[in-house]
Amino acid sequence: MYMKRTVEETILKVSRSFPAIVVYGPRQVGKSTTIEMLFASKYRKVTLDDRDDRLLAESNPRLFLESHAYPLIIDEIQKAPSILDEIKIKIDEQRLIWIKESKERELMYILTGSSRFELQEGISESLAGRCGVVDMSSFSQAEKYGYDNPFFEPKIESLRLRGKEGRKYRTKAEIFQDIFMGGMPDICTGVSERDVYFKSYINTYIERDVMRLIAASSELQFRNFISILALRTAQELHYDDIARNTGVDARTIKRWISILQTSGIIYLLQPYMTNVSKRIIKAPKLYFMDTGLCAYLCKWPTAEMLEFCAMNGAFFETFVVSEIIKNFYAHNQNPQDKLFYYRDIDKKEIDLLYIEGKSLYPIEIKKSIAPTSPTKNFDVLEKFKLKIEAGLVIETCDKIRAINEKAYAFPVYLL
Repeated sequence: MYMKRTVEETILKVSRSFPAIVVYGPRQVGKSTTIEMLFASKYRKVTLDDRDDRLLAESNPRLFLESHAYPLIIDEIQKAPSILDEIKIKIDEQRLIWIKESKERELMYILTGSSRFELQEGISESLAGRCGVVDMSSFSQAEKYGYDNPFFEPKIESLRLRGKEGRKYRTKAEIFQDIFMGGMPDICTGVSERDVYFKSYINTYIERDVMRLIAASSELQFRNFISILALRTAQELHYDDIARNTGVDARTIKRWISILQTSGIIYLLQPYMTNVSKRIIKAPKLYFMDTGLCAYLCKWPTAEMLEFCAMNGAFFETFVVSEIIKNFYAHNQNPQDKLFYYRDIDKKEIDLLYIEGKSLYPIEIKKSIAPTSPTKNFDVLEKFKLKIEAGLVIETCDKIRAINEKAYAFPVYLL
């Protein structure tokens, strides 16, 4: 069963602007399925998971592209990054033909990849100006339940429109069930049983994407590392602390963090800083992009235990932040341009800051309904000399309502 993705419109829009597009995303989030739904009627497909095709692409990329003439979908492009130079040549040759014959530009190549770690340099050097890039994540809450998913803006006028879409209220227990299950398509559509799926997912991810990037002797350490990291979701990232707990040096931890980040497994939320203050905590906060995977790595056996465990606040925050980041990706927006967090050495913290031009929207994330004094730290933002707009407190309430002159309560089920 195919479930409509918000990112479809973005992919089609980008495809009209470039002769090639790259769709990035973690394994099994639906990249290939979505691309096939949009383009399969006109485009042939080849996957570099196939050993023979991969060997040809690596040894003779020109022959590979001649054997698979465009328009072409190439899946798992990171397995033969050397082919990017030949794609550049093909695009440049075809551009001259289009100009000579006064023809409109076409989309020649659709590339999908599950890791930027091996591709970023090649894409930026070989296909600069020739390639549009789109990020994909696992299902968002809206996609799972078949709702429209407009771009998230914390402006109350925009958010009130979400309340008119007829979305069904989800209780705190139901939200934690969503957190526990996560957004992987095979789980959401009932194709796979959750625990069996995630066990296989971890094995496949490490075997196919990680082992060629780390020393073979480090596999057990990497498995331990990713589980320890899951226990730190929604916390500040301190490399030395993780190094001590894994028995691996901090330099290696930084490389492993980079692998997870460029694979789309985690997201690092940066602190908001300007020159007006040196008292800001500089460490990023770490979030897993799929809460189901994170809960599995933490070994929480049920949604009920997750809801009442000591980490329930961290998981709720991870869910909210990942939902917003997924929304940004689906609308081809870079979350690093607008999303930050605030914490100073006096331990005053604000979960999210949404920056737009000269305006700043503070956002707090609370798992309970009507939390006590949720806007108490908003005044610390005055030092930044931006216009402090009415913020949000994202919680498990059932409707949008004013809390005070500083913020509105916003239901998490409307994200």
